[in-house]
Amino acid sequence: MLKILKYSFYDLMRSRWSYVYFLFYLLLGIVLLFLNNDLSKAVITLMNVIIILVPLIGTIFGVMYYYNSREFTELLLAQPVKRSSIFLGQYFGVATSLSMSLVIGLGMPFVFYGIFNSNAIWDFSLLLVTGAFLTFIFTALAFVIALSNENKIKGFGYAILLWLFMAVIYDGIFLMSLLYFEDYPLDKFSLIATMLNPVDLSRVLILLKLDISALLGYTGAVFQKFFGTNFGLILSFVMLIVWVVVPTFFIWRIAKRKDF
Repeated sequence: MLKILKYSFYDLMRSRWSYVYFLFYLLLGIVLLFLNNDLSKAVITLMNVIIILVPLIGTIFGVMYYYNSREFTELLLAQPVKRSSIFLGQYFGVATSLSMSLVIGLGMPFVFYGIFNSNAIWDFSLLLVTGAFLTFIFTALAFVIALSNENKIKGFGYAILLWLFMAVIYDGIFLMSLLYFEDYPLDKFSLIATMLNPVDLSRVLILLKLDISALLGYTGAVFQKFFGTNFGLILSFVMLIVWVVVPTFFIWRIAKRKDF
């Protein structure tokens, strides 16, 4: 699996799209630091971009890499190599290369700007960690969708629909539920619903770390009371890890049973 991981990693790192992805975040970091003298404001702006863009890029790259490398994968399947090792190696290679492009691309401008001497270092670190988690989560979900659909158009369609649901539609349903059942205690429902979506969970973690939960009203107070504690923070990262592990398990399971 490690050899396939290395091949997938170096293959993507040689791809021009990886350089485009890296340069986009590099330029984004430079522009934000040029426009904002306050690092905290730059982190908030980055959060709005990363929470939406990182899952989309991870989803598209995951599906695209699987379908484009199908012939090479069929060649590997004819060799005495475990199926699970092939697809897990490809997944980890893609997710790792995308995460490195994100972390290095955003990290370089902030390091040169003096992030290590600022109080915003922990906020920025949390932003990069959650961004890496979202990359691994949505790349894994993309591989699950691609493995389950031989038709490339269907695979891309389902992948975009998944991202759209997680990033936009889920929030709309969540908000409508809060408004419709406003006469009932919704503390536990809000916490559970937030944890069931890695995009919302990442957003809440960053917002609370930036100490602007007061802008969220009563819901922000509930989130602050739970996620602001050490137990809540640990549980949040455990949920993000679960969001990585569960799709990875499905990749292993589908690859083992799928008839190629």
